[in-house]
Amino acid sequence: MGKTILIKKAFSSDIQYKLKDGAGSDAIHTTPIYAYAVCKLATDMNIEGTGLAFTLGTGNNLVCQAIDYLVKHIEGREINELMSNFGQVAKTMADDPNFRWLGPHKGIVQLALASVTNACFDLWAKANEVPLWKLLIDLPPKTIVDTLDLSYLEDVMTAAEAVSILQEAASTKNERNSILGTGYRGYDTSIGWFNYSDDKVADNIKKALDRGFTAMKLKVGSENPKRDVRRAQLVRGTAGDKAIIMLDANQQWNLPKAIEVCSELKSIDPYWIEEPTHPDDIAAHVTLAEKIAPLKLALGEHVPNRIIFKNYLQSGAMHFNQVDAVRVGGVSEFIAISLMSKKFGIPVVPHVGDMGQIHQHLVLFNHIAIGHEAIFLEYIPHLKEYFKYPVQIAEGYYKVPQQPGMSTDLKNY
Repeated sequence: MGKTILIKKAFSSDIQYKLKDGAGSDAIHTTPIYAYAVCKLATDMNIEGTGLAFTLGTGNNLVCQAIDYLVKHIEGREINELMSNFGQVAKTMADDPNFRWLGPHKGIVQLALASVTNACFDLWAKANEVPLWKLLIDLPPKTIVDTLDLSYLEDVMTAAEAVSILQEAASTKNERNSILGTGYRGYDTSIGWFNYSDDKVADNIKKALDRGFTAMKLKVGSENPKRDVRRAQLVRGTAGDKAIIMLDANQQWNLPKAIEVCSELKSIDPYWIEEPTHPDDIAAHVTLAEKIAPLKLALGEHVPNRIIFKNYLQSGAMHFNQVDAVRVGGVSEFIAISLMSKKFGIPVVPHVGDMGQIHQHLVLFNHIAIGHEAIFLEYIPHLKEYFKYPVQIAEGYYKVPQQPGMSTDLKNY
């Protein structure tokens, strides 16, 4: 057990950042404002916990209001005691009778739960004076599972089975520790935002290659599919045959259009097509996966909870799991979904609404402690200057963070 730290008061902050020159734009979100609904935990020591949920500006204050309501469940608790049975705490917060009607387990309330939960994990790691990845990797399997709410998952994964998955991976953990020396490979999302000109995309690709990136992503979903095909061919031609290229439609297409455009985009041999249609339409993804095979689907950025992830994993239509710890109910639910994904044999490649700050820890845990394949992690640089300890990239690889906590501390807040 680490330092004894009492959570005296918890509160929210509405923090918003305007992006410049088309950065962050996609087929649906054309003028985004990157925003964090922050949960801060003030304690009886000179240590704070900081949690994040990600939004696109308008409505961020509503998430903050929900945070300020939910924190009543954790105020006055000692952090190590709180985390010893956090799965039950998370369930109590998620099922708060005054808020559950607004979801359940999705939307504003779920984002607030993410921020509160992430603040607790950050403080827990700081209390133990280690980075989050090390805290999680060193915890016994039973202790990890006690932080999870596995309700509604029992038909596919019980607590005993979750412990078993972690125990089995622990027997070969040392074989995967080498990643702590190399770092975790990244891929560059910022080369191909939707509103970027073709010339800017081409220039960004060359810069990304010079920085050591061998994988990158282009935003598609144009009103005229010919634009998508032309730009995809531009990326392939500029990056070269050996580059890994992903395409992201951000839910723009209905099913017939997705089948049509994905069939045309096959020509550039994309690694995946991301969010091709509405995230709630599991049946459409099943049909699309069948129609465009062997082209693979990646999704999860807008899937809000473990139950819908369970259904996607059961459907066979999810080839890459993009669960995001600032979109679902925080680190706790992320781990539950990651364990379930391991059982189904589906790799986890997170979406990084946190700009990779938290997920650089979680992918190390996924690989070392769960046994997931280390593929790569999305890299978006636009908010680096606002973090006290921003992610560090060298030759296309995330450097392993060393500061205690989950790297969520923001400057001037």
